[in-house]
Amino acid sequence: MVTLYWICLITGVLFALVTLLFGELIGHLFGAAFDGAAGAHALPVLQPVSLVGGITAFGACGLLLTRYTVWPAFPVALLSLFGALALSVAFAFLYVRPMQRSENSTGFSIRELTGAVGEITVPIPAAGGCGEIVLKVGAARTNQIAASFDGAPIPEGAKAVVVDVREGVLYVSPLGDEL
Repeated sequence: MVTLYWICLITGVLFALVTLLFGELIGHLFGAAFDGAAGAHALPVLQPVSLVGGITAFGACGLLLTRYTVWPAFPVALLSLFGALALSVAFAFLYVRPMQRSENSTGFSIRELTGAVGEITVPIPAAGGCGEIVLKVGAARTNQIAASFDGAPIPEGAKAVVVDVREGVLYVSPLGDEL
């Protein structure tokens, strides 16, 4: 049984080291497999980090209980399993879940701006002219070159919606009765 505990502990430590060194690469390679799984984000206990943490905790608890108690193998294994479950659930709810909620990126693709509503900061003249629009992207704001989709001028301060994106220019239309 001690061999099983050592295998679990060493596997967990190696997984932690590999994740630390190559986590970004592994995330890109296997991210779709975990993101596409039904309910993968609904239960943070089923995240790979929580599962491997539980396996590591099982090995560590088993080794400690075997070394520092005189209990037989079955109660040690049972207590190790309960300890692993408790640590895995605690880790999932105290670390994994908050980290999932805190992920926020300022990176975006200009194609994602289609349908976004913003405010014109530099007036857009009639057909062929360009102005500027400020859009909220996540927690940040971005200024982008804008042109009128309909060819009509759009004044500064008007609310506008991005209708199309072509060659790095956002084609916008005024929102509501802005003209």
